[in-house]
Amino acid sequence: MKFRSLFSCVGTMALSFLTFTCAFAQDYPSKPIQFVVMYPPGGASDVVARVLGQKLGDAWKQSVLTDNRPGANGIIAMQHVAKSPADGHTLLMGNVGPNAINASIYKMPLDPVKEFAPVVLTNLVPLMLVVNASAGLSSVEELIAKAKANPSKLSYGTGGTGTAGHFAMELFMMNAGIKMERISYKGDGLALNDMIGGHIQAMFTTGASSLQHVHAGRLKVLAVGTKTRLPNLPNVPTVAELGQPGFEAVSWGGVLVPANTPKPVIAKLNLEINRILKMPEVREQFAKTGSEVAGGTADEFGKYIGFETEKWSKVAQIANIKGE
Repeated sequence: MKFRSLFSCVGTMALSFLTFTCAFAQDYPSKPIQFVVMYPPGGASDVVARVLGQKLGDAWKQSVLTDNRPGANGIIAMQHVAKSPADGHTLLMGNVGPNAINASIYKMPLDPVKEFAPVVLTNLVPLMLVVNASAGLSSVEELIAKAKANPSKLSYGTGGTGTAGHFAMELFMMNAGIKMERISYKGDGLALNDMIGGHIQAMFTTGASSLQHVHAGRLKVLAVGTKTRLPNLPNVPTVAELGQPGFEAVSWGGVLVPANTPKPVIAKLNLEINRILKMPEVREQFAKTGSEVAGGTADEFGKYIGFETEKWSKVAQIANIKGE
């Protein structure tokens, strides 16, 4: 009888908790939502957050305020969100660098996996391997051959240590058996300017940063880092096609919330954001930043973060990459 009473009590408590969380989700959001971005205004993460924020606000008749907190490779923003109440009113616009790469090269003051709950993968940003159009390199094979003939004499640029472009090039060099000197810049724009000036030979970057220079004849795209060819560059092969099967390197964004946020709240956010991502005007706005719409379940996003974290940590270990 005692055990039966105990189980009955536990069952009642569990049912009460479930009823409470479901009721909480029904009332959510009950106040303005803070959408924290790890980068300054104007970039892909900022644009995605503002587009989603506006649509969420319209749907829920509640203000969604974009809060840009750049610095320390995303750690400042991540700490703020991790310490916020786990009630769904503070969102983080996640990114591959801070959420899947940082922990492999920096001593982190927080765990980027354990201290956040995934909501949804929002966008994928294809990376492409570009070179100076006047460098005389017309293919990936020629770039590899030149790098092998001139060990460590060629250089490549990155928009910063631990960025998607940095790790994409490290993976590419590992697979190709070559080594080029890395030159790190504060943003892809500065690196591309130096490439146009002939100071560096190659880099992985986004279409939003480079395609204007490609169309102007200043840069040439040798390959893309996606699994399949891009619709807007159908004649440009993937790296996987050119002797590196399985190669995939993209930047990505996604929404996360503090750990222990009630699952019904996460489910409500996931459902609404997925609905928003299907809107034609949202796809158009994302495309302007070089982003492709993603979507999916919270569990799928969590597994994707785990996959990306494991993949890039192996690259960091083999290439002996250290944070600066």
